[in-house]
Amino acid sequence: MTEHTTPDLDLPTMREAANHACALMRVMSNPDRLMLLCQLAQGERRVGELEELLDIQQPTLSQQLAVLREESLVETRRDGKQIYYRVTSQAALAVIHVLYQQFCETPEGDSA
Repeated sequence: MTEHTTPDLDLPTMREAANHACALMRVMSNPDRLMLLCQLAQGERRVGELEELLDIQQPTLSQQLAVLREESLVETRRDGKQIYYRVTSQAALAVIHVLYQQFCETPEGDSA
């Protein structure tokens, strides 16, 4: 057997961590929500901006933003009639960063 470089976790702690990770992945597994989080990872955005940038129609956009709020991945701020969204989950930002590196970055020398 090979040695572990990470400390052993007890089974209940591992199960709880796995449940949290699965919950995050379930939320992020929806393409519209993932695209929203990718945009919001770049900074705060108005609802109208998100609609234009991602070409997601208003009813779907509102529904997916509500899911992200309910799961505490994003928060809102109101400025007059405008509502702004921002990512507040560090775990979600970390996953987005890894996904970006794996799927969005072009390797150097590649011309896509």
